[in-house]
Amino acid sequence: MKEEIIKIYTDGAAKGNPGPAGWGAIFFVGKKVFEIGGREKHATNNQMELTAPIEALKYVKTHLRHGVNVEIVSDSKYAILGITEWIFNWQKNNWRNAAKKPVLNRELWEELYKLTEELKPKWIYVKGHSGHKHNDRADEIATSFADNLSVKLKK
Repeated sequence: MKEEIIKIYTDGAAKGNPGPAGWGAIFFVGKKVFEIGGREKHATNNQMELTAPIEALKYVKTHLRHGVNVEIVSDSKYAILGITEWIFNWQKNNWRNAAKKPVLNRELWEELYKLTEELKPKWIYVKGHSGHKHNDRADEIATSFADNLSVKLKK
């Protein structure tokens, strides 16, 4: 039997950066497709790019089966490189970056790291705004929440 893969497309958006912000995630679980999203009154784009996979992984942890393979697809090199490469030096250097400055969004990075250690997702980069249907939809969810517009989420 083939292992089940949960594929999740995530995106974040902020108007004004910082400003009103939103995030979105689209889940593909077998033949089932559903979406989640949320809004913050004031946040940066990078904070939302981290919040989207955090909320997606929290959803996997609380609502879906454990022991499945999770893939997160994002157009954020910040999120992907941060969690797969940079974070190890940040931790080693007491949460200082290469310029010896405190790492921004440390609380989000720590939460994402904890979830990543537990669920071991595979991270996949997709170029943003390049006509990729699912990435564009995740962006639509995130920007709709940022704009405080109603968006119909697939349940």
